Amino acid sequence: MPQPQRSPGRSALGSLLLIAVIVGAGGAAFAYTAGWFSPQRLTPDKLVAALAPPGGAAPGHRRNHAKGICFTGVFESNGAGAALSKAQVFAPGQYPALGRFNLGTPDPKAVDAMVRVRGLGLRITTPDGQEWRSAMIDLPFFPVATPEAFYGLLTASHSKDPEAMKTFAAAHPEFATFGAWAQTAPWTGSYAEDRFNSLNSFVFTDGSGADHTVRWSLLPAAQPVSVPHDELEKLGPDFLEQDITRRVAAGPQRWTLAVTVANPGDPTADPSKAWPADRRTVEVGTLVVQKIEAEQDGPCRDINFDPTVLPAGIRTSDDPFPAARSAAYARSYDLRTAEHDAYPGAKP
Repeated sequence: MPQPQRSPGRSALGSLLLIAVIVGAGGAAFAYTAGWFSPQRLTPDKLVAALAPPGGAAPGHRRNHAKGICFTGVFESNGAGAALSKAQVFAPGQYPALGRFNLGTPDPKAVDAMVRVRGLGLRITTPDGQEWRSAMIDLPFFPVATPEAFYGLLTASHSKDPEAMKTFAAAHPEFATFGAWAQTAPWTGSYAEDRFNSLNSFVFTDGSGADHTVRWSLLPAAQPVSVPHDELEKLGPDFLEQDITRRVAAGPQRWTLAVTVANPGDPTADPSKAWPADRRTVEVGTLVVQKIEAEQDGPCRDINFDPTVLPAGIRTSDDPFPAARSAAYARSYDLRTAEHDAYPGAKP
């Protein structure tokens, strides 16, 4: 999929197409794959095919978020999360963490400054043998309200019909809000300065059996510094990986895990709608990135950051996207592992 280029004189329709390309890359598997309900519904195969760039997928790589760098570290729980969930991960203590900083693109050789969306996949394990996996991106809200609309966005962005994006935007007014954000939001020069958001809602169950519908975010300890896009272009094609490697070598990098609790009536099934800023937020601990690991043969190579892999005390909500993402991730995993020999540096 072509990477977005800056073009000062682009038309309104051209801007919509640019944003669609950004979203198509960044949204990855945030799409509808519930083919088990009906043969006419979208399937994982169709979705993964829609995410592929014009030249085809890069063999052996993730079908999206193909460019990234692995890390290991710990999650330091402060115990405050136990008021929301009985999951052991919220009991005070340190728990092993494995994650991957990544770019929202199917091109593993993409130039960093040309990719608008950044992500973070995370797995936290606890002594009881359970795991909490999450896949977050730096967008503040999703571009469209439904999984069907996301697939429609991918289809329109690839269409040869010059009116396709205009027609799509007219049918999905929430997309205009996202488009305004995508064209004006600041860039940073480092993964360490980015905030990563779950976007989708989940249900935490506390020790008394009470449910709390939540979203969560990782808030960087490093102060975000806005960098003009033309300055980022001068930093080289792989500046994000190089920067985070230098920072972690100099000292662990930290993010606060903040859980936001929905009020009754908040849109829990629609990730295109941000919750009001006054919602209760609980800081439940700190992600500490301690070591950058090799991308090609490191511990992230064969992990699937499936957001439906959850410990007891956390479950999916009425939001349909996590199940859809799970199906797409599984299909992507099957494809790339079957192409193991094509992956650079793969061992027999």
